[in-house]
Amino acid sequence: MIQRKVIVWSIIMALGGFLFGFDTAVISGAEKAIQVYWNLDPTLHGLTISIAIIGTVFGALFGRIPADGLGRKKTLVIIAFIFLFSSLGSALATNWYLFMVLRFIGGLGIGASSVTAPIYISEISPAKSRGRLVILFQLNIVLGILIAFVSNYLIGILGQNLHDSWRYMLGVMAVPSLLFLLLLNLVPESPRWLILHGLNHDDAKQTLKVINPEGYEQDYTNIINANADDAKDEGGEHIFTKRYRFPATLAILFAFFNQVSGINAIMYYAPRIFEMTGFSKTDSLRSTTYLGVVNLIFTMLAIKFIDSTGRRKLMLIGSFGLILTLGVVSYSFYTENFGGYYVTGSLVCFMAFFAFSQGAVIWVFISEIFPNQVRAKGQTLGSFTHWVMAALITFSFPYFAEKLGGGSTFLFFTVMMVLQLIFVWKIMPETKGTSLEQIEKTLIH
Repeated sequence: MIQRKVIVWSIIMALGGFLFGFDTAVISGAEKAIQVYWNLDPTLHGLTISIAIIGTVFGALFGRIPADGLGRKKTLVIIAFIFLFSSLGSALATNWYLFMVLRFIGGLGIGASSVTAPIYISEISPAKSRGRLVILFQLNIVLGILIAFVSNYLIGILGQNLHDSWRYMLGVMAVPSLLFLLLLNLVPESPRWLILHGLNHDDAKQTLKVINPEGYEQDYTNIINANADDAKDEGGEHIFTKRYRFPATLAILFAFFNQVSGINAIMYYAPRIFEMTGFSKTDSLRSTTYLGVVNLIFTMLAIKFIDSTGRRKLMLIGSFGLILTLGVVSYSFYTENFGGYYVTGSLVCFMAFFAFSQGAVIWVFISEIFPNQVRAKGQTLGSFTHWVMAALITFSFPYFAEKLGGGSTFLFFTVMMVLQLIFVWKIMPETKGTSLEQIEKTLIH
């Protein structure tokens, strides 16, 4: 049974995912008003909306530096301040250049949270329930996206009588940011980080005792021994050494396949995709809401199965489902057979399979396959790959959809999911129910 305090700590840390999702999605409701406010041409408008994603790439790349140097908890306190500052500043900005800087800073917070929060949760979770606790981060991302859509909708209705309602859309994020900042006072530092850096072993032991009251002494010994083995390995702290080649390859491929499924293209451009099939603007927006709801439901469902069924089986089920649904969408565009809501139904099913597999597993899997010594660097590698691919897919989708058409574009995503299936079947290891130190022994050669 999971200790109540561990659940509370995990939920608090997972709020970093909520802010991640909220900040990512909230701009969708404000983007048209922002373009009008600063009279932006299409190029500058695209840069303005995507500047946070660019910041996210850099936040993911450098987020491991404070996570390793200052600790997981202190880094998340800094991230909470970043979200609070960025949301209030963006809402109040009257200068376009300042607005761009503030949105970029907010992106840094998103990227850094995608590195630090999953690491912390994985390091304080019991082995048998680590999956369902780390997946809380993804659940909060999905919830943050959905709440952002709802918030934009409600403010949009009220905004008929408000001046510059887009400012309220961006500024409302200050509320969960402040809540996150206050709640962080209730969580301890990661015991594995404390032991790794030779700091306050007594506090580390007390936290391990809360996590595993009966076996914490053995956990403490295993962490000490694992750190000692890593320290003996010459150059072992460099992520690209031969010793860490396999987990590094797993992290890169997993993050790569996550994005070439087309998930970001579908999330960012769902209304455009639906309009390509002949839907009205209103019907397109309504269909987009369905995607958000299904995403949340199946992420919650994955929490039930990720530790019992395992990461690998979820990925196998998801891969088959993604190939089928993306294939149907591609076929519909090639044949222009949009009757019977084939595209809508297929994309809703796509979202269900994605949320149940890739969406649920990615942050869990990457956070647990690296040793304590390089876990932050490994998470950075996976997160950086994820966000670079997210940016590339987001930027390139409108161009390829226009030049090649929906059929060829979704055929590409389908082929990529066939390759993912091969990767999961032949290469991906199972990590359920295994301690982080035992996983290290299995994957590190």
